[in-house]
Amino acid sequence: MKVLLSWLQEFAPFPSDDPVALGDVMSDLGMAVESIERIGEGLDGIVTAKVLELRKHPDADKIQLVDVDLGDGEALQICCGATNLTVGDIVPLATLGTTMPDGMEIARRKMRGEWSNGMLCSGRELALGEDHSGIYILDPSLSLGTPIVEALGITPDVLFDLEINPNRPDAMSVAGVARDLAARLGLPFAIPTPVVDEVAGDAASIASVNIIDPDLCGLFHVRVIEGINVEPSPRWIADRLTALGMRPINNVVDASNYVMLELGQPNHTYDLAKVANGALRVRWARDGETITTLDGIERTLTAGRDGVIADAADSPIGIAGVMGGASTEISETTSTVLLECAWWQPMAIARSSKFMGLRSEASARFERGVDPEIVDLAARRLAELLAPSGARLVSGAVTVDGDLPVTPAIRVRTQRVNQLLGTAISTDDIVSLLTPIGFSCAPSDEADVLAVSVPTFRPDTTTETDVIEEIARHFGYSRIVGRAPTSAHTGSLTPLQRDRRIIRQILVGLGVHEAMPLPFLAPGDLARCGLPAEAVTVTNPLAAEESILRTSLRPGLLRAIAYNESHRIDSAALFEIGKAFGVPSEGNTLPDEREHLAVALAGSDATAVAKIWTVLAQTLGLHEVVIDQSTPPAGLHPGRSGVLMSGGVTIGEIGEIDPGVLDALGLRERVAWLQLDLGAALAVPHGEHRYHHISRYPSSDLDLAFEVGDSVTAATIANAIREAAGPLLVNLSLFDVFRGQPVPDGRRSLAYRLRLQSLDRTLTEQDLSGVQNAVVSALAAVGAPLRG
Repeated sequence: MKVLLSWLQEFAPFPSDDPVALGDVMSDLGMAVESIERIGEGLDGIVTAKVLELRKHPDADKIQLVDVDLGDGEALQICCGATNLTVGDIVPLATLGTTMPDGMEIARRKMRGEWSNGMLCSGRELALGEDHSGIYILDPSLSLGTPIVEALGITPDVLFDLEINPNRPDAMSVAGVARDLAARLGLPFAIPTPVVDEVAGDAASIASVNIIDPDLCGLFHVRVIEGINVEPSPRWIADRLTALGMRPINNVVDASNYVMLELGQPNHTYDLAKVANGALRVRWARDGETITTLDGIERTLTAGRDGVIADAADSPIGIAGVMGGASTEISETTSTVLLECAWWQPMAIARSSKFMGLRSEASARFERGVDPEIVDLAARRLAELLAPSGARLVSGAVTVDGDLPVTPAIRVRTQRVNQLLGTAISTDDIVSLLTPIGFSCAPSDEADVLAVSVPTFRPDTTTETDVIEEIARHFGYSRIVGRAPTSAHTGSLTPLQRDRRIIRQILVGLGVHEAMPLPFLAPGDLARCGLPAEAVTVTNPLAAEESILRTSLRPGLLRAIAYNESHRIDSAALFEIGKAFGVPSEGNTLPDEREHLAVALAGSDATAVAKIWTVLAQTLGLHEVVIDQSTPPAGLHPGRSGVLMSGGVTIGEIGEIDPGVLDALGLRERVAWLQLDLGAALAVPHGEHRYHHISRYPSSDLDLAFEVGDSVTAATIANAIREAAGPLLVNLSLFDVFRGQPVPDGRRSLAYRLRLQSLDRTLTEQDLSGVQNAVVSALAAVGAPLRG
């Protein structure tokens, strides 16, 4: 089901500023938005042109050469595969340099040796529907060179493509979608009352209806419209039908389809002059009966499966709820229309449509169930649409009842609602959620029990559980906390064990090997690693030269790297998850025992270990961690290291080992270093992964390099870029770090790639330059000018 925002706004004052947010609300209501398309935008550069000559391509059977005139008197050659063109046609031409709505750029191209200087457009290429069978032929009175937006009177709009489940017959119309959406947003909803001038007469004296089989048809409503002039529909009706995937035919047929899409009431128009005595008989088909339907196919009917509308002679002139017959089809000579609006038994229509292989927009609605109370509203709306062409509605109507089902009030218990949904919704809340979508709620004799009357446009709602589903939809599925049923769990991992396992898997996947040094150190090992010498002494060490407990994982991993270097194994990448033992705090006798993670990368600089930290943080969902370089950790490089902070709490350190420490340990290679206090790091709220919509529009990249002081972290610059770029920034990456001339001493160049993308449109040069100017200005304000 497709709906236009402008059409929805005829029923409620929906905002136009954020169609994506509106689409999210629709999806949350169960009307999943499969796509959002902006109509009437991206058509700059497409103008009207006149076909001057058609020639066969010398080297291609399926391509012809078309000479067109844009109004300057010059013939412009276009290569075109469509065959519906004739000399003199006015057609839309996408000129060179045009970017089409689907993102394709029009350039001068050779096709089998012949130059094509633009592209002639179909309706689908103009985003005006799905018709791609040929070139879109325009009004011959249009001036040449006129922009297509002006020529067609196109106004910008938004088209939502919705997935409607079978249990939502009310959402098979624009009004139904608007009602649901307005209820969620708290907006006033109303179906406008058609303004129709009726002419004197009596429809009952012109037409008659006899329902022979009431189990087939629950209601049959007929109106008569005279003064019909069959002509093309007004542009606004044709455009709306095209946008929703229907082909405009003439004003009568188009008005019929328009009402079906708008109100959800399928209807059928007969040429009254072709209906014998204006009489309609509704019955089940007889075996072997035949009818030629509007698509020109003769169909054989089956008793008990197919329903028919027959004329006074009892000859079928339509298949009930599926398709009309060709014998009473609207034609150019039609002057009076007999309009049918009916309610058909849903399973009868579903069965007939399936076995005939004839599924129509009407049958799709009838088999789900339509609203029997809007038949006259639909008839009057159709007459209102035809009124500008001179049509007039004859007073009176013929309405005959069959077996129309009646839905009794449903008993809804507040306790049962909350039991099923896991919520704490009050009875008053239930009333406020159901009333805007047409349900009537009355108190019963029991406390917190409601008698709920179901509206006629919701035949799918027949039980208490169905009503509870409606309550859940409008309360908001996103507001209902998901809980798995509780049961006995044995042998499961604790959250800390799961996180530890994830960390190991990530580091191994990144090519880092796990090491397991002993926790015992020799006196002086801590000092050689640039760490405070104060530590816990073991009174009965296994070896006299290893008599103290480590306060950091650094000595053990650096010793392992030194061992690898001594065996000519360079660029060792090691990690360890183990305990570090701090000096007991005042009043305690036991060491301050904490679990740490350490990563040491020989032959790598700080950027390498920063990438590993980024992967760890993203996987664990640690989003609020910053690097503080104001006070470098002991034993790490003073200009290339910092402390990892979260909410004012230190959770680790990152950077490079101080060159003095490397010399003291006899290490040849620089060593990148990361150490985390796992207890502190995993105590920070984590594990939540932020998901975003994926745009169907192309992205654009900006590469910007900034001159930054050595004391300013790359993370600080990245945060400033993200803040300045705004919501169009979907990815930011640092791809180059440079020191040396012409960059002054004490400064470096950081080059970032900004990927920009919009959820609802193709970005323009103005969008890109706006983001670039905002980022450059923001970075200049913090002392990081753009490099020339």
